[in-house]
Amino acid sequence: MIQQAVQILSELLLWSAGVYLFLCGWMFLFQHRMVFMPRRGIDGTPAAVGLEFEEVWLPLLVHGQVQAWWVPGKTATAPVILFCHGNAGNLADRLPTLRLFHDLGAATLIFDYPGYGNSPGRPTEAGCHAAALAAWVWLTEIRRVVPNRIVILGRSLGGAVAAWLAGERPIAALVIESAFTSVPDLGAALYPWLPVRLLCRFRFSTREYLGQVQCPVTVIHSKMDEMIPFAHAEKLYAAAPEPKSLVVIEGDHNDGYLVSGDAYAAALSTMLRKCQAPLTEWHHASTFDPTATRNPT
Repeated sequence: MIQQAVQILSELLLWSAGVYLFLCGWMFLFQHRMVFMPRRGIDGTPAAVGLEFEEVWLPLLVHGQVQAWWVPGKTATAPVILFCHGNAGNLADRLPTLRLFHDLGAATLIFDYPGYGNSPGRPTEAGCHAAALAAWVWLTEIRRVVPNRIVILGRSLGGAVAAWLAGERPIAALVIESAFTSVPDLGAALYPWLPVRLLCRFRFSTREYLGQVQCPVTVIHSKMDEMIPFAHAEKLYAAAPEPKSLVVIEGDHNDGYLVSGDAYAAALSTMLRKCQAPLTEWHHASTFDPTATRNPT
């Protein structure tokens, strides 16, 4: 009887270990499906929300290109938002955001990542960084936008991309919205029963990137965010350089900027107004070398 019980227990343990190892293997091999959720094809343009725009194809540093839209501001000297969107969908899913930015008086350059929308390739962490860098280069070299007119705004996963770029290139300000401290941090909280930090092949280390940032930072997050806990925002705010601000909004992860309405718009409006002030008012690092970059990947 005891021998039979031991045998059953051993089989259960072996079965449990097999399932656990299978889950670990699945997460390691297919985690890109959890990090990147692109939607292929573009089914709308800024014209659908009454905006003039220019389609742009941004050449990447290594190879390939990504699609982008340039939406002019209300004036030739309007501040410019370089928008890094989140991990799902594509350009066409951000039309309400483009309308909002335009109503605030800003111009916007929004770009897709490789493998999103009409952009060829496969999404990778290095590819997201390369696309962001290509967007900054286009703004400064093709459009001749001076860096102290550029606000980089990153939403969700785009917050990590934005923080990386802000640490690599001079800008007026950085806005991090509904972002996580890093993929391993978020994954470890979501799956505490798995060795996520050992298995994770993606970093997107927003908090770490903030250590290289030399411009004002605004962190925007909702305490009602069901995907990325507000604690991530508090840690990002703590890691950000001065001057900085933490803006608490309402709504869930995907619609907080819409639900919060005036509070969200007011926070961005304050940031954009400062872009038109003298650069010295920003405490911006005037010695930042725009020709230097640490690593585009």
